[in-house]
Amino acid sequence: MSKATTVNPAIDLVFERFIDAPTRLVWEALTKPEHLKEWYMPKAWGRVARAEMDVRPGGIFSIDIATGDGKEFPNLGCFLEVIPMKRLVWTSMLFPGYRPAVFDDIPITAIVTMGTEGTGTRYVFTALHRNEADLETNKSSGFYEGTGIAIDQLVTHVLAMK
Repeated sequence: MSKATTVNPAIDLVFERFIDAPTRLVWEALTKPEHLKEWYMPKAWGRVARAEMDVRPGGIFSIDIATGDGKEFPNLGCFLEVIPMKRLVWTSMLFPGYRPAVFDDIPITAIVTMGTEGTGTRYVFTALHRNEADLETNKSSGFYEGTGIAIDQLVTHVLAMK
């Protein structure tokens, strides 16, 4: 996958944060299931019920979330690109092993980039969508709001890891 991704504001979402912690801690919080459980789901909305990650191209990205009413929602995908402590790309369009995905949710490709900035880390999360309708559905479903909350929780979690 190309390192340069063209972001289209009409169909993509971008979240950016400065995290006052070393990049190695941000990477650990992103790639270890025990850390994902602490920040990935907005705490007021539910929790991460299960998480499994094989952080390599073709490897599994699986995070099942449980909402406050006890319903569980699986999120299964495949890592496309892994450049330790710099870039992590996964998609819900493919299942592990690059198998074509079949599901009834809005697919995304997620691109996380990070880089050292002073003594901290510049973190950028980009969610690529197929079209404007998918983006609007994700916004109205709570994906946009929830992602912002989850990233704030990521920052808090990484700071606690220092």
